Amino acid sequence: MLHALPPRLAARDGLTRRTLATLADAPACAIPLIDFSCFLHARDAAEKRHTADAIVAGFKQALGFIYLKEHGVSEATIRNVFAKSGEFFSLPTETKDSLRWEDPRAKRGYVAIGREQASQSSDPDEIAKRRASAPDYKETMEIGRDWDATWKNQWPAEGDAPRFKDTMLDFYRTCHGLHVQVMRAIALGLGLGEAFFATLVDQQCHTLRLLSYPPVPTALLRKEGQARVAPHSDYGSITLLFQDAVGGLEVQHPHTQASQPAVPIPGTVVVNAADLLARWRNGVLRSTLLRVVAPPAQAPGADGEVTPLRRSVAFFCNPNFDAVVACLPNCGKIAKHAPVTTEAYIVRRLADTYT
Repeated sequence: MLHALPPRLAARDGLTRRTLATLADAPACAIPLIDFSCFLHARDAAEKRHTADAIVAGFKQALGFIYLKEHGVSEATIRNVFAKSGEFFSLPTETKDSLRWEDPRAKRGYVAIGREQASQSSDPDEIAKRRASAPDYKETMEIGRDWDATWKNQWPAEGDAPRFKDTMLDFYRTCHGLHVQVMRAIALGLGLGEAFFATLVDQQCHTLRLLSYPPVPTALLRKEGQARVAPHSDYGSITLLFQDAVGGLEVQHPHTQASQPAVPIPGTVVVNAADLLARWRNGVLRSTLLRVVAPPAQAPGADGEVTPLRRSVAFFCNPNFDAVVACLPNCGKIAKHAPVTTEAYIVRRLADTYT
């Protein structure tokens, strides 16, 4: 894994900020760590392009994941979001259930443990069988754009969760801003020009997902096929993931099927290419499988060992719902996938995975 040196040490050793974004010395299966300030506050076009190239190279390599540091979202903001998320999940079950997720076209509301079954399958019988034998051990709260004329967010009462709504809407806007900048970097790294995706992602058709993984006997998570979240790919363009310190996220190598931990690194956001970005780029950028399991540090032990509570916050970035995702003009003459709208693709995937 590539780690950046502190600025003073880097300066002492004669290293430039551009060096912090290079992938040259990273192993082929590593998840690279990239200083995004070298794009956001580039001194010149060359530095911006170098960082953009590093991001695209990270998505092209086997794992399709990167870490971004110096991404512009303050630690105080992230801590506050995690605190408000924790307050929400601590509410009584009946209060959370009153905000129940109802429709894959909306993708808004509370999802209780075991209701979603992450999967790559589209066979309802297969998914139901897996849900019965090895359900995902997590609960979530899904939030979309709040001004949508058709689909409304489901907010807890202010008295039940003070400032929850305001905090999450502010964070939604913040993550959208980061998403726009990452998409500009991807466009530049793909040789399309920074503004290529601008009119394809400006409607903020994203999902902010708060996740809580309750304590669970570690032995249960060691059973075959069992996980806090089963292997799956994400659906949209990219995902921004903010983790706590517990760990457990793993990425599957597409060729060896070996899983590699995406260990929490303080001050970073994990970013992965998702299905629609991979389709845009005709499969050159990888939308790889991920899962959440018992953290690597939790070795199997005596009966009663418990894997601790884990919390994370995911921002699933999507193209505009009416955008047609098709092979980009500089990605070869033969498209691997038929064109599809964002809404059609995501609604189908969601309908497959929820009860």
